[in-house]
Amino acid sequence: MNPLTLMHIKPLLEGFRDRHPRFLQFFGYASQNMGEGSLLEIRITSADGKKAVTNLRVSQEDVELIEKMQEIMK
Repeated sequence: MNPLTLMHIKPLLEGFRDRHPRFLQFFGYASQNMGEGSLLEIRITSADGKKAVTNLRVSQEDVELIEKMQEIMK
């Protein structure tokens, strides 16, 4: 990844972390307890009440991607 991109993203991520600390705590917990075969579901409700839901079955490749992303974020 381009170092300049990382420098731009870092304050954005820090701001997100400050605004939503429990979300990142949850994500950290979930990523440590999510293994191959786990079901990941994402639900979004817009301000006007529209809903969207999707899910996926976690593969070994997904677990590896999450681990790499965690290394980058440290």
